[in-house]
Amino acid sequence: MYDVICVGSSTVDVFACSKRADLITFKDCEKEKCMLAYPIGSKILIKKLNFTTGGGGTNCAVAFSRLGLKTAYLGKMGDDNNAQLVIKNLKKEKVDSLAILGKDNMTGYSIILDSIKHDRTILAYKGANNHLKWSEIKKNKLKTKWFYFSTLLETSFKTLEKLAIYAGKNNIKVAFNVSEYLAKKGPKYLAKILKNTEVFILNKVEAKLMTKKDNVNQMLEKLHSYGPKIVAITCGGNELFVSDGSIVYKAKPNNIKLVETTGAGDAFAASFVTGLIKNDKIKTAIELGIHNAQSVISHHGAKNKLLTWKEIQQMCKKKKVCIN
Repeated sequence: MYDVICVGSSTVDVFACSKRADLITFKDCEKEKCMLAYPIGSKILIKKLNFTTGGGGTNCAVAFSRLGLKTAYLGKMGDDNNAQLVIKNLKKEKVDSLAILGKDNMTGYSIILDSIKHDRTILAYKGANNHLKWSEIKKNKLKTKWFYFSTLLETSFKTLEKLAIYAGKNNIKVAFNVSEYLAKKGPKYLAKILKNTEVFILNKVEAKLMTKKDNVNQMLEKLHSYGPKIVAITCGGNELFVSDGSIVYKAKPNNIKLVETTGAGDAFAASFVTGLIKNDKIKTAIELGIHNAQSVISHHGAKNKLLTWKEIQQMCKKKKVCIN
């Protein structure tokens, strides 16, 4: 019996850093936007190249495992060398792989461009991630207390829907971390998953897309009406909000030196859910989520500085998080 099975994407990530990128800022009718620019027709030298594994599914699986939960990863990869690299990394992190390997599509791949102003631009090739079929999954392997869903698209999204229904019928709790891709589709598109969701985690932009509301309290109320019992809305380095339907908790992350934001959302979500699984107290869950996310964003890479259970407990004692 697993504590949690993470269902989501897996990728090989390459971080490419150069000295030639410029940041261009312009305004349209809606808001100010920033864009990376590279000179046309030039050959740009890369000063540093780092290869890691990533994807919402494997990032969170590693986070859960380091925090002491018995964890498995479920997703679709290509039958290629990159898949073996991802699986090897999962094994090293004590995560069981339930991944399906297929010959028709390559394993997911991401190119993460220069981090300017501590943010990043990602070129994402979804590949096999989009092609997980319900018929490929061995149902006798789905012995777990929780499913954790990160965003999957196309055929794989339909499989997420079926897994959510399966969870409802088999007393399995679901945590769902939506992305802007799916938030744009709206609550009706996500209804089959949301009505079987225990914990729903998203950022403020995604919450606005889902609810068409500007006020956070109205967002939370609307999101609860779709089915989730606990809703967490993050706002980057600003205040975050968590509701259990009767109480709204507010927390402000501590000020730290920010290096790069890749993986911060996954670290928060997995640690927040771990807090609920281990302690069942929302304040504890918020504290774990903030500390692990801040550990990740103070270094390069989505998995490099994910904390162990011992480390995060020490962090909680050392640095208190203000929660109201």
